[in-house]
Amino acid sequence: MVPESEVIERLVVSSVTYNRNEAKVTIFGVPDVPGIAAKIFVPLSDAGIVVDMIVQNVSTEGHTDMTFTVARGEMQAALALVEGIARKLDAAGVKSDGGIAKVSVVGLGMRDHAGVASKMFQVLSEHGVNIQMIGTSEIKISVVIDEKYTELACRALHDAFDLGSSAPEPEAG
Repeated sequence: MVPESEVIERLVVSSVTYNRNEAKVTIFGVPDVPGIAAKIFVPLSDAGIVVDMIVQNVSTEGHTDMTFTVARGEMQAALALVEGIARKLDAAGVKSDGGIAKVSVVGLGMRDHAGVASKMFQVLSEHGVNIQMIGTSEIKISVVIDEKYTELACRALHDAFDLGSSAPEPEAG
């Protein structure tokens, strides 16, 4: 008989997905004042560029860094827009990375169970996979990693959450 805790864990995490079609853009040293996020993301939206994950760092000395992901094919357009915005905002600089991937663990019961994120982070650490960004929702925990570790990360997470013999799947979208 399978212990109840294992059955619950299997229900909590039902799959591992990945998306290699990601790029990351960071704007360094933007003023940390109301309206900055709108000044960055409204022009991207107006240009039809879909932003996926967004991370804003803690403000230090009145400035912050903003990092976000876009589809890899939109990286150059996003970068061109953001570089212009950064100049207007007197930001410290802009950097991009087209060699990333997003890996996610997905499950309907995540919001009610502690430990999924810590297990995910521990497994990735044990396999030498550095996490660049983290995003969460009620049904998904996503991390941005170096693209070259995508397969390793997916297989390790698939095994750690005991998801059986099916292989990790590309993210729908």
